[in-house]
Amino acid sequence: MKLRVGDTVQVIAGSDKGKTGEIIQILRKEDRVIVEGVNMVTKHIKPSQADPEGGIVTREAPIHVSNVAYYDSKAKQAVKIGYAFDEDGKKYRINKKTGKALDKTTKKKK
Repeated sequence: MKLRVGDTVQVIAGSDKGKTGEIIQILRKEDRVIVEGVNMVTKHIKPSQADPEGGIVTREAPIHVSNVAYYDSKAKQAVKIGYAFDEDGKKYRINKKTGKALDKTTKKKK
């Protein structure tokens, strides 16, 4: 999966198509992501020890990875992600359209 927690993504299919948000959590086994402010569902919470009042809560539900795309805030559009290697053989993500690095780190191991 080429997406990471903290990436801004745009929903490209479904009822929330066109909305953008930041990835909060990735569910790798299910190929789903939870995006902030997208795919909101209403849950009825039963009273319990932790929440004695219970009630109705609105929160984000997982959305399938194929329904989201990385959002380039500079170009203001969804783009595809690819991989490239630097001189040391380290893999980093690139924007396939522009070829620019998305998260190339320059950390050196000690």
